[in-house]
Amino acid sequence: MSDVTQKAPKRSLFAPDARTQKRNRAEKRFQYYGMAAVGVGIFALIVLLTSILGSGLSSFRQTYISFPVDLLAERIDPEGNRNPAEMAAVTTFGYMPLLAMSFQAHLEAEGIEHEMGARELAAMLSDDAPAQIRDRVLANPDLVGTTIDVQILVGGRIDGFFKGRVTMASAERDRNVSPAQLVLAQVLADRGDVVTRFNWDFITAPDASGQRPEAAGLGVAIIGSFYMMLVVLALAPPIGVAASIYLEEFAAKNRFTDLIEVNISNLAAVPSIVFGILGLAVFINFMEFNQSSPLVGGLVLTLMTLPTIIITTRASLRAVPPSIRQAALGLGASRMQSVFHHVLPLAMPGILTGTIIGLAQALGETAPLLLIGMVAFVREYPDLMSTHSNSFPLMGDGATALPVQVYSWTQRADPAFVERASGAIIVLLVFLVVMNAIAILLRRRFERRW
Repeated sequence: MSDVTQKAPKRSLFAPDARTQKRNRAEKRFQYYGMAAVGVGIFALIVLLTSILGSGLSSFRQTYISFPVDLLAERIDPEGNRNPAEMAAVTTFGYMPLLAMSFQAHLEAEGIEHEMGARELAAMLSDDAPAQIRDRVLANPDLVGTTIDVQILVGGRIDGFFKGRVTMASAERDRNVSPAQLVLAQVLADRGDVVTRFNWDFITAPDASGQRPEAAGLGVAIIGSFYMMLVVLALAPPIGVAASIYLEEFAAKNRFTDLIEVNISNLAAVPSIVFGILGLAVFINFMEFNQSSPLVGGLVLTLMTLPTIIITTRASLRAVPPSIRQAALGLGASRMQSVFHHVLPLAMPGILTGTIIGLAQALGETAPLLLIGMVAFVREYPDLMSTHSNSFPLMGDGATALPVQVYSWTQRADPAFVERASGAIIVLLVFLVVMNAIAILLRRRFERRW
């Protein structure tokens, strides 16, 4: 028998074999999957922003009408004493006929033809317009008996006509507006008596009733959110960071600390509405805090934010190499000195990032605030400090918040509130973008390399 010598196939480093080609194809497919996932996410974000901006940007513009108003003394000051206390007895219902007559007289003086009566003309004006004139007269009683030029809000349907939300076809089916009113509004706009301009009142004014969407604003909601975030900022970061430092650097590793860690992780996954139930039971029913006050809202959001801050802070502390601690202890530093002088500064970027993200999450929460009554209609700005029966001074009477205001407006019948809700979402997104930008800047500012 003779040995059969088999020659090994020649392979080149520059010619990939079948196994390598299969691995490369799998890698390419994974890259395509990742690119597709990113593309889907970007597309969904574009669709979301387009929808919100398309329906919400118009809320930052509002339509106003200008004409002279005769402030007849016999109607708004029957006693003739020019006493604001006596004049306050005349409600807004007494000012609306005054506006309607002045509007009709203005149209006649300018030779503008129309076939509408005083009631239909008055319907073109906002229900908030009499309140604007009344407040102006009460602030300056000397205006009684004079003729003043005013610029007041038009009704929600007229405003929607200039924003493209109301058309002639829809007006024929709508009992709140008529095509004749839209025609007259267009004539006045061509003359310059009706203008659409930037609406600062949307940001500064309080909420309005369901019959006055054109006068609704976010002022009270912004102030309420600001008060709540002050409470969260004063409580959540100090408590969360202190608890994290103790658990990570000083606490003994035993079953008790393991139980605490498990519960913290579980609390981070608990639905936010559960914290609302807890706040309702403890802070309102047991401690008798004022319902819908910013203090209660801030305490509830603090409880909800603490697990997030603790988890992110502990992760940041754990990311610091043990050699930093060992070197500090080897040079004679105490355990506290090694933590606060060396470990904590290195972990600060992650701590700040996690804290701000937790605060941003709290700013956008709605469910827990609904359970503590912050969905109530609030017409006046809340006081920073007020008293409540059977309790100590509380932070604010009644308030609402930006996400709750969005929810409230989406529940109202008038379609103009959908525009207002989208505008409120834009404001809320701006706040969230600013907070996340601050987190990125702080991370880069305090980032240290070792």
